[in-house]
Amino acid sequence: MKTAIHPKYSEIQVTCSCGNTFTTRSTVEKPLHVEVCSVCHPFYTGKQKVVDTAGRIDKFRQRYGNKRPGASA
Repeated sequence: MKTAIHPKYSEIQVTCSCGNTFTTRSTVEKPLHVEVCSVCHPFYTGKQKVVDTAGRIDKFRQRYGNKRPGASA
């Protein structure tokens, strides 16, 4: 292997939006901010989180929540 051609590989602090922090190694030399991690990701927790942006779920429920299946519009 050639010497002095590889980037510096150092420890960094990773912060998740859920508040969890951990240390890992990376070639990026500044702290990293992520949206999901193994503590809050639905695959690892077994819990489904619904992220409602701009009230879309409530709007859908208001529009279609009272209708029965098979009923015409």
